[in-house]
Amino acid sequence: MRGLLVLPVLFLAFVDARSQGPAVSQPRKQGIIELLLDYLEVRYPGHDLNGDLLYISIQRQALFHVRERRLMNEYPVSTASRGPGSAMNSFQTPTGLHRIVEKHGDAVPPLGILRDRTFTGTLADLDFAGVDKDWITSRILWLDGLEPGVNNGSGVDSRERHIYIHGTANERSVGTPSSMGCVRMLNPDVIRLYDQIPVGALVVILDN
Repeated sequence: MRGLLVLPVLFLAFVDARSQGPAVSQPRKQGIIELLLDYLEVRYPGHDLNGDLLYISIQRQALFHVRERRLMNEYPVSTASRGPGSAMNSFQTPTGLHRIVEKHGDAVPPLGILRDRTFTGTLADLDFAGVDKDWITSRILWLDGLEPGVNNGSGVDSRERHIYIHGTANERSVGTPSSMGCVRMLNPDVIRLYDQIPVGALVVILDN
């Protein structure tokens, strides 16, 4: 019964926190993270939640970095303009439990354009001509789905879909749903996160 109650309470807590805007206190947000962890322990038994954990809220367009069950940082992000979904070629952001399977971009300069996870040698112009080219910049955290039939396996596999957390040249889009399925971040933010998060860290994406 406890597990059934946690998610509605978590949802209401995030709605209430969102209504308070950016001034919500750190203790208040830590309380929300504790509710989240309670839910994850029930929903995903057997997974170690005591290390680094990234929680991405589609509704809030925010990424929360949790370490040893404490909130470390909150970052604005951009998920898919087409909303949540896991189908191949849907251009939607998959939900559920993932892990970081690979990291790419060591020593790539800020705004360096990556193609096939390799630095092209070219730097992007921020918001080039006001056109969103969906460039992948600075760093890549590649996600691997851990839920068969949801984000892992034929037709819904996050890794095969090349779902990344990555930098973007269209920084004006961050904070609104505008990507083609990946999770976009500001370039300084993704570089900082990249340096702090190890391969194997859990990532949970919820449309709450």
